[in-house]
Amino acid sequence: MKILGIQNKMGIGDTVIYLPFIRAISIKFNCPVSLLVKENSKAEEFLNQTNYIDQVIYLKKNDKIKGILGSIKLAKELKKYNFEKVFIFNSSLRFYLVSRLANIKKIYQYPLLEKREQHITGAANKLIKDNLGIDVKENPEIQIDESLVKETSEKLLMKTNELNILLAVGGSGPTKRIPAKTFLSFMKKIKNVKKCKFFLATGKNEDEQKILKEILDSEFKDQCFRLDNHSINNTLPIIKNCNVAICNDTSFSHLSSALGVKTITLMADTPLIYGSYSTNMYPIIPDGERTVSHNTLGKDKINPEKIFNKLMSILA
Repeated sequence: MKILGIQNKMGIGDTVIYLPFIRAISIKFNCPVSLLVKENSKAEEFLNQTNYIDQVIYLKKNDKIKGILGSIKLAKELKKYNFEKVFIFNSSLRFYLVSRLANIKKIYQYPLLEKREQHITGAANKLIKDNLGIDVKENPEIQIDESLVKETSEKLLMKTNELNILLAVGGSGPTKRIPAKTFLSFMKKIKNVKKCKFFLATGKNEDEQKILKEILDSEFKDQCFRLDNHSINNTLPIIKNCNVAICNDTSFSHLSSALGVKTITLMADTPLIYGSYSTNMYPIIPDGERTVSHNTLGKDKINPEKIFNKLMSILA
């Protein structure tokens, strides 16, 4: 059987969040599921070893899929795959019509034209529960070859008597990037009780690089390994070898938790659900706040003492 899942939200995180529902479909029908996702999801780079995923098909930026001609073009492309079922994780009439034009016989979808105030995981769970009778409660899971994990550990001299920590110090926006001084304060606290090696994950954005440089120019330079020159595919086995991850609201928080790594999420300016949907996630919110959402603007109020205490409780 050939099954397609359509998830058209942007970025790596949104793709990871929907993985438990894709996996539930795969288990139900005993076959891997193909994904139609946006190109910036980079799904092929981190799902190429995951056995419940078949093919990744990209909605490319230069494809004008919003118009009628674009929809016809997309339908023609999807028709080549001979999909028998499709699960559409949105309320888009356009994707419904595209699926019909692609001759997909069975279409499962959110209620049409009811996008407002949809809960990011609640709507997906309802779709699977109502149509397949499955109550999805599992964490997202990204699979990776264990021999590759072991090979990477040996290559990077990742010792079992050290605490290997992923520090995702970048972020998709300026209000989500915790200052370097917060990470440095935490690093000073943890070095007094544990021998550590820090793996610094960030993008190439100028402001992200400034945070990275400030940490690399500190007393911890010899204990740091930068990941910004590594591809996502090459970064996955490094993350898998880490004992714990401490992440801004960034793609690395989603990747690390889906790899089974206990992940402390520093939630400064994003709805809390994005840092708490997995049992592998341990959110920290700004001092003085009861929750966090857009416009909380709390990056300067993330307390390094709370990060340290949360880490110690995870290790206990």
